[in-house]
Amino acid sequence: MNILMIILAVVGGAFLSMQAAIGGKLGSNVGVFRSAFLTFSVGALVTALLIFFFEPKQAQTLLDVPKWQLLGALCGVPYIVIMVLAVQRIGAAVATVAVIFGQLAMSMLIDNYGWLGNEAIHFSGTRLGAVICLGIALFFIYSSSKAKNIPAEIKESQSSARN
Repeated sequence: MNILMIILAVVGGAFLSMQAAIGGKLGSNVGVFRSAFLTFSVGALVTALLIFFFEPKQAQTLLDVPKWQLLGALCGVPYIVIMVLAVQRIGAAVATVAVIFGQLAMSMLIDNYGWLGNEAIHFSGTRLGAVICLGIALFFIYSSSKAKNIPAEIKESQSSARN
């Protein structure tokens, strides 16, 4: 079951990257906030249909849970807006790896301290190694995309200067 959850998380990540790339293009055409609004509107409609047709009855409603838990819904707004802006400027790969780096860093803090009602999973050398590897990946992906975005005239002058 854990392997299935990992596979589903990878698929979810793939969909987020696709959403970011599509949202970035849409945002450059219609505006950042309109793109974010469309994302949330369509997402709300699809989720409402899924709830209506597939969600089993729960013991609690959204009105019964601790109110701080409802604040999690607000965390998606900055993500969507930032990705629509970032993908236009730095590309889907760099923006996505940067988001994953932020997710990894924050999730390790949440795990380590057991914040937000989660079970504590203490920080380790292996986890530190994962953060470092992802930071290195971010550096290399950013560096390679930055090199490709150099205008043609500059590339030509750099190659002629070498010769």
